[in-house]
Amino acid sequence: MRVIGIDPGLRRMGWGIVDVVGSKISHVSNGTCESAGDDLAYRLSSLFDQLQTVFRDFSPDTAAVEKTFVNKDGAGTLKLGQARGIAMLVPAQAGLVVAEYAPNSVKKVVVGVGHADKKQVEHMVRMQMPGIKINGPDAADALAIAMCHAHHAKFAGRLEAAVKRAGA
Repeated sequence: MRVIGIDPGLRRMGWGIVDVVGSKISHVSNGTCESAGDDLAYRLSSLFDQLQTVFRDFSPDTAAVEKTFVNKDGAGTLKLGQARGIAMLVPAQAGLVVAEYAPNSVKKVVVGVGHADKKQVEHMVRMQMPGIKINGPDAADALAIAMCHAHHAKFAGRLEAAVKRAGA
C-alpha cells in the first residue's frame, strides 16, 4: 500500500509518501509544493497543479490530510481551509478516500506524545526511516501524517480480519 500524507499550507504544502508492506513502512519520497505572490486564486491553482504532479508521479493508493485547527486569526484559518480543500480535492479526483487526522493524533502516533514540537516530529520520522533526506519541516509533518495513516490502516486491517474470523 502506498500512502501519501499531506500537510496543508497556503505558502508551503508538505507531502510525504511511504510504502507499507506488512509491518514495514519505507520512505518513497517527500517534498513541498510552494506558492508565491498575493493573488489567492493563483496560489491555490499553483498548489493544485503541483500536487497533481505528485499524484501522477507516485500513484498513491490512499491519502491522509492533517485537520485544521482554528486559531485566533480567523482570516488566516479561512485561507488555510482553502489550501486544505486543495489537499483533499486532488486525492478525491484520483479516486481515493481521504483520511483526516488532528495534529495531536499524528504526534501521538509518531512521537508518543500529542504536544510534541516540529523538531521532535522530524527527529522521530528520521529515527523510523534512517538515512532519508527530508525537504523541510512541512515535508517532515507530511511524512508523519502518512505514517499515522499507515499505522491506523494496519490496525483497521487487523480489526477487519479479526471480525471476519470471529464471524466464521
